[in-house]
Amino acid sequence: MDSELTHRWQQLISKHQLPSSYLQQAADWLLPLAGWLREQRVDEQEPLLVGVQGAQGTGKTTSSAFLAQALEQSAPTLVLSLDDFYLTREQRAHLAGEVHPLLQTRGVPGTHDLVLLNSVLDDLLAGRHPYLPRFDKAIDDRLPESQWDRAPGPFGYVLLEGWCVGATAQADEDLLLPINGLEAEQDRDLRWRRYVNGRLDGEYQALFARLDRLVSLLAPSMDAVFEWRELQELKLRARGGSEVMSPQQVRRFVEFYERITRQCLAQLPGSAEYLLQLNEDHEFFAGGPRS
Repeated sequence: MDSELTHRWQQLISKHQLPSSYLQQAADWLLPLAGWLREQRVDEQEPLLVGVQGAQGTGKTTSSAFLAQALEQSAPTLVLSLDDFYLTREQRAHLAGEVHPLLQTRGVPGTHDLVLLNSVLDDLLAGRHPYLPRFDKAIDDRLPESQWDRAPGPFGYVLLEGWCVGATAQADEDLLLPINGLEAEQDRDLRWRRYVNGRLDGEYQALFARLDRLVSLLAPSMDAVFEWRELQELKLRARGGSEVMSPQQVRRFVEFYERITRQCLAQLPGSAEYLLQLNEDHEFFAGGPRS
């Protein structure tokens, strides 16, 4: 690893408040991934569109930032977050009134503006320079277009990171029994989970089919996802965050995504082209292209 990349990664470690040991983790696991992605880009005139999936707390946003810096050494790289393409708060309020109140909460399939996302991807893959939306979670709404940045481009790599990227829908009969308190108490007639599953089976599969490659950061278990998401809140509390969730609130929050997260944990090891496995200590311990 050259000195320039080391310097850039050290800056990211400081920015994301990571332990210094993460530098070695990145060198051991993200550098090989970057090398593999370079091999996958056979046409230097075409950008490679890469999905980066990981459950809440796995560090997909951080890993994507480090990966992008490594790829920048060979071609300009852009990271897009699925989170920036949520429907506006007003749009979700309308959806909540028309379909189910749980759809007011952002995150699950059906709460993203895929028309906007596909339009941005069309422009990026064609070498154009679209304006990139930004979602402010503090106000639970999309920022006005006047505050969007224009993509410089053209790019050799576009990384699309998100918790449900690459997920597949379930069979109707698998939706019948609730898997947690949220579904049992607030979705007794199955309207919410059927709507989410239907969207995942439709326009989200069309989006995921656009990906050239899919990378998955695989958590060891659903229990680890709950634990790591709570750890994120503890870090916010330590930094003096004003709106920090309690452990009970974290668990209810993760329950919104539990069904699809469990589906990803079971399914993606057999469908993602590249896996990075995390242990209980939140460290990479295995990974590589799926054989």
